[in-house]
Amino acid sequence: MQFLTPLFLLLPFFVLAQTGTLRGVILDEFNKPVENVNIIADNLGTTTNENGFYLLKIPANKDVRVTFSHISLKQTTATFHLENGEELEFNPVLQTNIEQIATVVISGRKRKDVEGIVTLNPATIRKIPSANAGVENLLKTLPGVSSNNELSTQYSVRGGNYDENLVYVNGIEVYRPFLIRSGQQEGLSFVNTDLVQNVDFSAGGFQAKYGDKLSSVLDITYRTPTDFGVSADMSLLGGSLSVEGVSDNSKLTGIVGVRYRDNSLLVNAKETETNYDPKFLDVQSYITYKFTDKFSLSFLGNASLNKYNYEPKTRQTNFGTLSDPIALLVFYEGQEKDAYQTLFGAIQGSYKVHENLNLNLVASTYHTTEEEYFDILAQYRLGEVNTNIGDEDLGEVEFSEGIGGQLNHGRNDLDALITTIEHKGDYKINDNNFEWSVKYTNEDIRDRLVEWEVIDSAGFSINPPNLEQFNQQPYQPNEYPITAYQNVRATNNTAINRIQAYLQWSKRSNIGEHDVWYNLGVRAHNWKVEGDGIESNSQTVFSPRAQFAIKPNWEKDMLFRFGTGYYYQPPFYRELRDQNGTVQPEVKAQQSIHFVLGNDYSFQMWDRPFKLTTEAYYKKLQDVNPYTVENVRIRYRADNNAEAYAYGLDLRLNGEFVPGTESWFSFGYLKTEENIDDRGYIARPTDQRLKFAALFQDYIPNMPDFKMYLNLVYNTGLPGGSPSYADPYVYQNRLPDYKRADLGLQYVIVDTNKQFNSGWRKSFEELALGFEIYNVFDVQNSITNTWVRDVYTKRQYAIPNYLTPRVFNVRLSMKF
Repeated sequence: MQFLTPLFLLLPFFVLAQTGTLRGVILDEFNKPVENVNIIADNLGTTTNENGFYLLKIPANKDVRVTFSHISLKQTTATFHLENGEELEFNPVLQTNIEQIATVVISGRKRKDVEGIVTLNPATIRKIPSANAGVENLLKTLPGVSSNNELSTQYSVRGGNYDENLVYVNGIEVYRPFLIRSGQQEGLSFVNTDLVQNVDFSAGGFQAKYGDKLSSVLDITYRTPTDFGVSADMSLLGGSLSVEGVSDNSKLTGIVGVRYRDNSLLVNAKETETNYDPKFLDVQSYITYKFTDKFSLSFLGNASLNKYNYEPKTRQTNFGTLSDPIALLVFYEGQEKDAYQTLFGAIQGSYKVHENLNLNLVASTYHTTEEEYFDILAQYRLGEVNTNIGDEDLGEVEFSEGIGGQLNHGRNDLDALITTIEHKGDYKINDNNFEWSVKYTNEDIRDRLVEWEVIDSAGFSINPPNLEQFNQQPYQPNEYPITAYQNVRATNNTAINRIQAYLQWSKRSNIGEHDVWYNLGVRAHNWKVEGDGIESNSQTVFSPRAQFAIKPNWEKDMLFRFGTGYYYQPPFYRELRDQNGTVQPEVKAQQSIHFVLGNDYSFQMWDRPFKLTTEAYYKKLQDVNPYTVENVRIRYRADNNAEAYAYGLDLRLNGEFVPGTESWFSFGYLKTEENIDDRGYIARPTDQRLKFAALFQDYIPNMPDFKMYLNLVYNTGLPGGSPSYADPYVYQNRLPDYKRADLGLQYVIVDTNKQFNSGWRKSFEELALGFEIYNVFDVQNSITNTWVRDVYTKRQYAIPNYLTPRVFNVRLSMKF
């Protein structure tokens, strides 16, 4: 591949590094910083400044004994083994009368628990089987997170929709393509799991430093390499390759990942016979250069190309009951060709003024060009099925109750350029931490939307349901002009300028013998919409937020936390565009007030660690922008004519159910309703009442190299079983419950505990062969319904559009 050539040209410059960095603050027993502490490692040394801060470079890839000593305090010693380029925060407390050997280290995971953030293990993400493996797949096993489409990386959180979730990579907000209508068009998630170091997720009540969305935050950190390495993953669904390395002086680090995916294994297993040619490819890189210990530059880049060519042939769906089986038989002509090309680049400069003050400047550009072209003619027969056992025509349609046709046409083009520049900073003084940001964003979007649909039944054209000219054919001649059942045409050139800022304060303290944490913050967001034929409109919102956590000094390890605040979502382009494709610049920001009360209970069971996390939440929403969902496409009304609420309870028990592995079980209850135009409350499209999920890891005791991964999800049915044109106050049909189990079996040939000094396995650091079964029980889950009319009884039948059946996959993973 040509794009890999520059990467391999750089590889000779990436060799084993020689140093790691030790930093921290030294305190006395009264929690006061200690000046002039001598830190000595072999022939290296430094001293702390007036704030107790120190920084010391030590040799990497070896045991290094470090001594901390002061003239009036007892000395402390500790041994460190740092990887090449690794940085470790180490904060010893020097006593006056005790020579200390143990160390005091701040745990990053404990900090996240206090803030109500779930931290996921990247190694688990890469191993868990799924039809669309990745970070989002693991999120769907958490309580409060729902998705009824295994081909999609999109998800809803606690009653929100797909557009209400923030995604950050290394502090930089990333975006999804706009025109995606179907999960099978998506291809690859932005997040490359081969590059991931840390995954944090908050389902609500998050801090002011996170942006203006209503539902959740996914905060991804790509890793800074500490050594040279190559890893690869191959399966029948595609593959990935990543290369990472460090320069000999530890200043330059880089990691590059390439992914290719082909969903034909999954789509060809569905009931519709198709010619299907998908190509999903992306290249990502994260490169950092440290000019000094205080100043560094980093680059995050992504280039992706998704091509989706779809030519359906035939489809037969059997439904109904055992006594009255019915079948829908469809013959297709035409095809669909979609292309989504995305380029993203961001440069971040970080400057450490001193140990308590950090300043950052980030500039990023996101460019997407998207094409969605389709002309598909579907001619259908709805009829009775032959049920005579032994008949050679068993299962065939032998009597037609309805015939007709449907022609769908689309010529949709979109070109969007989003440019951002942001300054961020944080300042620590004593136990207080201040964080702030000022951000400017320009969104330049050019969009052409042309879609129409014509439906024919029993030889006459069906008019749209909102047209008073009802067609009485074939009983009376039609004197009105033929009208498309759906017809949307619009051309928009839209510019949106945004200025955002936040300021927040957090502090760790004590109330008596109890540890507490406070966080207060406020965000401001101003946006202005303008464009060709669009009347300019500007709005501003303020979003105050607060969090509080307390860890009582009890015998039981308990943590309580509470989060609240106003969360606004200023409209993005898709929310400004109404169902006719017209941009409505006066659309307001949707508003949600969060109340989240949580508890973590850590305990020992079977002499192994476990944690039970419980969160109860309530959200009150104003200026709601109602929408409809078809597969994964959202169409907004763009008039803020509703109010809504959501409340629920989330439970998650995680721990070592099997020694040495992490598993969890999740339960969620949710109720969310909306009131449109004061007509009363009805279920929202995301009203997922009950959710059960489990992620389980195991191995054979006598064969620990043979491992098993099980991913289980059960969701009750969502609203969405009604025709797209239907009045939601008349039709409140729900889809069937979503039930799915994915199983992965893996045999580990080489890993960190099983190395070889000779033979063909010597070159590998890790090597594993796996076998995966998606949808183990072959459950027929459906994502939408196709509505077909019976010409005799005038009834409409809901024919389910099924998702993927049981599919088998083989997978090979390796690391050098």
